Amino acid sequence: MIVPASTVGFWPAAGMIAAIILASSVGEILTAAAMKSIGDLDEIRAHSGLPGAIRAVLTCPLFFGGVTFLALAFFSLLYALNHLPLGLVAPASASLTLVTNAAGAKIFLKENVDRRRWIAAVLVCIGVYFLAH
Repeated sequence: MIVPASTVGFWPAAGMIAAIILASSVGEILTAAAMKSIGDLDEIRAHSGLPGAIRAVLTCPLFFGGVTFLALAFFSLLYALNHLPLGLVAPASASLTLVTNAAGAKIFLKENVDRRRWIAAVLVCIGVYFLAH
């Protein structure tokens, strides 16, 4: 049953969007960490062939953790779309995931996140604020 957006309060809506953002960001960070730990798939394929490259990915626990969280994000998105308007869920979840991915890349993956990316993240937050109000 579809619940009209007007019957969903601020905190339940924020919780649904936060679940999408958190699951998506964790999934993407785990997947990126897995690919960094595996190494260059072209080199693996050159030495072990395509089966070796597939084996390298499928034997990495971080990869399965990432896939699990990305699946959770997908089902959280479906749930939110069942209860909230698309015009709120899609932009808010997609844009705020950009912010959490930048923070996760800096903190967990030790990537260099330059000032332009942080400014873009702040502008995204401002845009989502205007979208929500």
